[in-house]
Amino acid sequence: MWRDHLTEIIVFAILFLLVSAMGFVAARWRAPRDMAHLDEWGLGGRSFGGWITWFLVGGDLYTAYTFVAVPALIFGAGAAGFFAVPYTIVIYPLVFLVLCRLWSVSHRHGFVTPADFVRNRFDSPILALLVAITGIVATMPYIALQLVGIEAVLKTMGVTGESALARHLPIIIAFAILAAYTYQSGLRAPALIAFVKDSLIYIVILVAVFYLPYKLGGWGHIFDAADAKFKASPAPGDGILLNANNQLQYVTLAFGSALALFLYPHSITGVLASKNRDVIKRNMSALPAYSLLLGLIALLGYMAIAAGVKPLPGAKAGSVDGNTVVPLLFDKQFPDWFAGVAYAAIGIGALVPAAIMSIAAANLFTRNIYKEYLKRDASPAQEANVSKITSLVVKVGAVACIVFLDPQFSIDLQLIGGVIILQTLPAVALGLYTRWFHRGALIAGWVAGMGLGMWMLYQVANPATGKKHFAGSAFPLEKFGFDTPKTIYVGIVAVLVNLAVAALLTLVLRAAKVADGVDGTTPDDYFADEGDPRVTPGPERDADSAREPVA
Repeated sequence: MWRDHLTEIIVFAILFLLVSAMGFVAARWRAPRDMAHLDEWGLGGRSFGGWITWFLVGGDLYTAYTFVAVPALIFGAGAAGFFAVPYTIVIYPLVFLVLCRLWSVSHRHGFVTPADFVRNRFDSPILALLVAITGIVATMPYIALQLVGIEAVLKTMGVTGESALARHLPIIIAFAILAAYTYQSGLRAPALIAFVKDSLIYIVILVAVFYLPYKLGGWGHIFDAADAKFKASPAPGDGILLNANNQLQYVTLAFGSALALFLYPHSITGVLASKNRDVIKRNMSALPAYSLLLGLIALLGYMAIAAGVKPLPGAKAGSVDGNTVVPLLFDKQFPDWFAGVAYAAIGIGALVPAAIMSIAAANLFTRNIYKEYLKRDASPAQEANVSKITSLVVKVGAVACIVFLDPQFSIDLQLIGGVIILQTLPAVALGLYTRWFHRGALIAGWVAGMGLGMWMLYQVANPATGKKHFAGSAFPLEKFGFDTPKTIYVGIVAVLVNLAVAALLTLVLRAAKVADGVDGTTPDDYFADEGDPRVTPGPERDADSAREPVA
């Protein structure tokens, strides 16, 4: 009953309303020149410094879903769930090389989305459209999953109802508030709120990793309890250590997830909001601190085992909701007031990434679908207005996913989203370094990688949930004819096929002397920095000029 959690609900509500008020105030933060322009509304004026970018990008990548789902995976499967820790370490040296170039060429040409860059680099509206659609499709379930974190907290506090409307009404209200201040303040809202969100999460986790081991009998007892549970589990991949059955899946999932992380439109949006290249360099050096935090968060799964946490029932009869593991751990082990703070950290942790994701998806639609195909002469104010409206539609779609779909299906969709967004790697990431790939070959590679990826995902079943198709991203190698129980991450296989097709077809098309368009960038574009002139500066820029090469 919710009355048993009244203190937690009050603390949660106060902190939630506080950050909501900050979201509305953010519209006047840092004196925007003209909010009726995507540079201001969608990228915060491209003016964020080191600290703001650090909190913004960190808050963007380490979400409420991470807070509840990674420990839940550790709780259920053990060591395999730690894949999230190394991949967030592996990626930063890689993107250090890529994102500085993306920022520079975007600063020089006024690009707002990765599809803007692809359109200009490869002179291909079709390829840009594919990149835009891919980004939107991959982002939608990611937004929906932020609601899973909030829902787990509300369920733990007893704020639920019998009917679907009563059960989801608090989430609908929360996202209505989010939609309102995002519409008004744009990217400035999550940037300002990220300070509060990350501070709360750091406080909660640091208290937890010192206090809970002391209360639960020490780390030795915690790991012994986890080991005992997994030894009794019939699943061949479960355990506090990896084994021969899950090592390949672990490695490929970690590396594939690393490659996908900064291809997501919301990750790129946070980077493009930086004011210069040095901000990006410093952040790529400092952001691994979040990976340390993530490692500590993951250990909450083992603590929950030692504490005897039993997940709440799931939506289906006989199922359990693993996402309630962390909220229940806090509810069981901490005073009500501190549990309320922890719940607020999870709830607010959903708002920051959800806002950035909806803005990024809206910018893709506005710049690469609406502007390109529906109204080529749209003014900057019209672009900003369309993006605002689209961000509202995206949030409504995310809420609909939670209301009308099984949340577990949403989680599977997010895993599928990683496979999908990886197919933009040749055009976006490699395109920043080379123009060797033919635009037609990149389109064919995308089709091949996406087609194979969807076929492989269709073959993935989960006997535990009864799903026969699209039940995750771990593909059984036996379906390729190998006599082994091992699995491999679908995204890695699909993107390798994508690259192979793009490379081979490039050779064929170049040998046939098929026209390849005009590269709209120059070598020095990729090293431009703050103060370097742009094609046409700021709000006065006509979007079509973003496709013209620098004189």
